[in-house]
Amino acid sequence: MPRSRDQLEFYVSSMKWSLEEKVVATSLGVILLLLGFVNLMSPKNTTELVENANRVQSTYDFLGNLTDFLAAMSVAESGRRGYVFSNREEELGRYQIAILEMEAELNQLQQQPNLAQPQRQRIQQLSQLTLRRLALFEQSITLYQRDRSPTAMQTQHSITDRSVQLRGQIQTLLTDIKNAENQHLQTSLDQAQTNIRYRASIERIGILLSFILTCGIIIVFYWAQRRRQKLQVLEQTLAQQRELNHLKLRLFSMISHEFRTPLSVILASSQLLGEILEPKIEQSHLKNLYRIQTSAKLMNRLLTDILTLTRAEAGNLDCKPEWIDIEAFCLNLLDDLQSSIQSLNTPSSLQSVDNLQHTLHFTSQGGCGRVYLDEKLLYSILSNLLLNAIKYSPSGGQVSLNLYCAPEQIKFEVQDQGIGILESDRDHIFMPFYRGQNVESIVGSGLGLAVVNKCLELQHGSIAVESQVGEGTRFSVSIPCQQKSDRHTS
Repeated sequence: MPRSRDQLEFYVSSMKWSLEEKVVATSLGVILLLLGFVNLMSPKNTTELVENANRVQSTYDFLGNLTDFLAAMSVAESGRRGYVFSNREEELGRYQIAILEMEAELNQLQQQPNLAQPQRQRIQQLSQLTLRRLALFEQSITLYQRDRSPTAMQTQHSITDRSVQLRGQIQTLLTDIKNAENQHLQTSLDQAQTNIRYRASIERIGILLSFILTCGIIIVFYWAQRRRQKLQVLEQTLAQQRELNHLKLRLFSMISHEFRTPLSVILASSQLLGEILEPKIEQSHLKNLYRIQTSAKLMNRLLTDILTLTRAEAGNLDCKPEWIDIEAFCLNLLDDLQSSIQSLNTPSSLQSVDNLQHTLHFTSQGGCGRVYLDEKLLYSILSNLLLNAIKYSPSGGQVSLNLYCAPEQIKFEVQDQGIGILESDRDHIFMPFYRGQNVESIVGSGLGLAVVNKCLELQHGSIAVESQVGEGTRFSVSIPCQQKSDRHTS
């Protein structure tokens, strides 16, 4: 495997770890945001609590002013009556002091901040009623100082009645003002309690989320550590597997090279010997010589399949497409196979196989011309499928190669009338060295379909199989490719 692939795998592993670090950094950022939010809300809640406390204190002061105002008004009324009915100067002084206190309390009520508009209207109405009552007080005292006749006393009683009426209106108005302030006070207290609960909830939620995120970070760190250890083990295993693939590739390349040379010598020598002996001896005596040639070809094909499969597993099998005449390619392939049909049927038999006749049939549909494919990979695919079709049709019969050309895709079908494939074997037939349970004594390595599958993967192709036991098998191969309409037969 090239060094660039190693670097890519290391880079992918580094990217995975950086994503884990990003998760941790994001969690820490969320914790800091939560803590910042809690710290931001705390001064705000504190300010609201202070404002609520100030409003409560202002309400208490306002209610105190109302109480003092009512008390001063009662003292003023009592002092006026005492002065009018007893002519005592200390009562007049008490009246005058009470009047000053009333005016002071009324002034404070009018200057009270943050009053609602209805409350200000009530204070204004209270001021007007108070001024009217104070005017009655002054009228009563002035009348008493000027005239003390029984008629004047009658007028004093009338003034007192009107003052009592005004006092009732003032007391009613004061009750409304107190009720409004009490309601405002209760609202402020409820709001303060709500703010306290809200602040406590925010703090609890912040602490809980921080705890959860902290636990999550610990889990992520633990999981990341475990994953890093697993990745290290996998990297070591992958390195060992790469080294093993390199060794396998070198071994099979060496075996292929060392075996191909004597096999080529055996094949060439047997062919030369056959040409020399053919006119001199009977044809039946050349049977063993032909078997030597066929066995040498089979051994050469086995080495080719093993080397192809090993290169594919090591990632060294390349796809190099070129323009080929697909119909001529198929016909040449069938011609190469035709000469070795009998020996492939029963390679270990010592009897004549002239009675086992296999017919190779080829059809083409779709106006096939030149296609852009890898010729070596396509040869490995079709030759292995056709050889399997011939091999597993021991009683002879027809083996068909059907070619279908469609836009941007080419399809091959290889069909035989052989022993078929068991249903339980169909999920495993593309595994290296796997052979079906019904092959019995038919010689084979179990590499052909594995090589077909690897060659198709390199060309982004697909394969499907249909089979009936005892009736035959059909393999359908589809390969995407470019096509040219101009046809040239080589």
